[in-house]
Order: sequence, then structure tokens, then C-alpha cells
Amino acid sequence: MSGFEQIPRQIISHQPTPLQPAPRLSAQLGINLLLKRDDCTGLAGGGNKTRKLEYLLADAQRQGADTLVTIGGVQSNHARQTAAAAAQFGFGCELILQDVAGTPAADYQHNGNMLLNQLLGANIHRLSLAQDCQQYADTLLQQLRQQGKKPYLIPVGGSSVIGSLGYVRCALELLTQLKQQSEKPDQIVVATGSAGTQAGLLAGLILAGADIPVLGITVSRPADAQIMLVSNLLQQLLSFLQLDPALANGKVQANGDYYGSAYGVTTDATIQALRTAARTEGLLLDPVYTGKAMAGLIDLSQRGIIAKHSRQLFIHTGGSQALPAYLSVLN
Repeated sequence: MSGFEQIPRQIISHQPTPLQPAPRLSAQLGINLLLKRDDCTGLAGGGNKTRKLEYLLADAQRQGADTLVTIGGVQSNHARQTAAAAAQFGFGCELILQDVAGTPAADYQHNGNMLLNQLLGANIHRLSLAQDCQQYADTLLQQLRQQGKKPYLIPVGGSSVIGSLGYVRCALELLTQLKQQSEKPDQIVVATGSAGTQAGLLAGLILAGADIPVLGITVSRPADAQIMLVSNLLQQLLSFLQLDPALANGKVQANGDYYGSAYGVTTDATIQALRTAARTEGLLLDPVYTGKAMAGLIDLSQRGIIAKHSRQLFIHTGGSQALPAYLSVLN
């Protein structure tokens, strides 16, 4: 692991983030629940993407970039954190944000993360559902270079090998905290979308020789497709870390029963999970990622698929800044 510590990183986030019990929600679900509070990473409200940006910014700085470019949905938490990192470290920031079908119109288009992106000074490019984000990004990169700028493209969710190193570090941090608190979870539960968070966690656990299952609750696609996406990235990460990619075999678990009709579209179970977390633990989740993951944790616990009295660790990846964008469905 000494080699991992030598990988360039720009320190941005508040680390370690808290690891805390959730006694009232534990009692309601009949499990022993711990919360890893990665909503507390600090950058413009925090969230999991801040960990990824530490490695991505170091790579951008190494390449001499002066402008960060990234892609996401209109209410992308990753875009907000990228805009904040750009402001903090003096980069220009270009956000390519695509409409999401089935979302509440007025607030979704202008409130939440969209308002924060503007406050942070990002240049926002709005795309319709019919437009090709990657094609638009390629054209924008060319235009920026023609203007004499040095752009650095960050993929959706920051989920490249470089970005996912942030969650390798998180896994190592988490293992240290668990040892200090004499805790050994039976399972880690986390929202999984662009794959970098789950792949990074698994790579970090493998690197440390820790055998803790990680269940990803999908936010945008069926389980089999998500498993393939995470597995591919995990294999790349293991190769980068000079570990055998075959160590990824059988490690990726996903449940696709809770994402509803599409990314960014809420479900009744998601809304109920938001209320349950808020009213038992004062915990603000979001409608896109953590709300769906918590809906899965609640349902699996209530149905006995997650065993009674088992030790579950839920990673709160942030995103509550998007709540005002969902005013019409939360009221």
C-alpha cells in the first residue's frame, strides 16, 4: 500500500469523514447500522465526487490544464463539486448538462445544483435529450484549444481509473476507522451509478486484504448491466494498482430493484426513504442516489433478505443540495 500513497493527489476534502451509528433507524429496521458520512467531505456541500476530484485535479495540474470540462445531468452533484474545485484552484469550468426525462420541470431546471453551479461561476452548456454529450464535449474541447486554453476532460461522475482512486483511499480510511471502533460490518451498502465509487471501494478492500461484501443499489440501470460496468472498471483499477485483475471475479454485487423508471426520476419508496432517514436520524439524503440506496436497504431489511441484527454499513455519498429541485414531488 506504500505505492498507493505515492500517487499524486490534491487535498480538497475533509478526511476522515465521520463513521457513526444510526440507533433509531437501526431499531426500526432490526439491524445494526453504521453510516459513513461522505456527505461531509466539505467541498461546496460535500459528496463522494470530492474524493475523486482530488486525484483528477492532481492529474489535470500535472498535465498543465487550465480548464476543467465535465458531463452530467442537469442536477449533477459531480458537476457542482467540479465547479467548486475549479473555483478553489483557479481553473476555468465548463459543465455540459443534459436534460433528464421525467423530472419535475420548473424547480429541476433552475434550483438545487443548477443554482449552485451558477453561483460558483461555471460556464453551463445545456443539452437536450436528443443531443450527444460526448460529441458535444469533443467539439467543445477543440474550440477551447483553438482559443489557446488547455482543457482537461473529466468523465461522467469522475469515474475513470484516476478518479476512482479516491474510493480506494476511502476504503483504506474506512478500515482504519472500523478497527478503531472494533466494528466489522457484514456488508457495505452504497448507491452505484457511474461505477467509480463501488469499484474504488472494492479495489481498496482487495488491496488491504479485507473481505467485506459491497452491495451496490443501482440508480439508473438493471443489475446485470451495472455489474458489468463496475467489474470492467474494477479490473482496470486492479491492473493500475499492480494487482491481479482476476481478483475482481465474483466481487461485484448489485441490486436493480429500486431505481424506478430512470436516472433522476423518483419513486414512492425513494420519497419514503428520504422521510424515514430525516425523521429518525436527522439525515438528509437525495432523491437520485442515496434515497434509492436507502429505499433498497429498508426494503431488504424489512423483507428479511438482509438478516436481522446483521451489521450493515451505509455510505452516504451526499447530494442533498439537489433536494430543492424536487420540491414538487417532496411536498
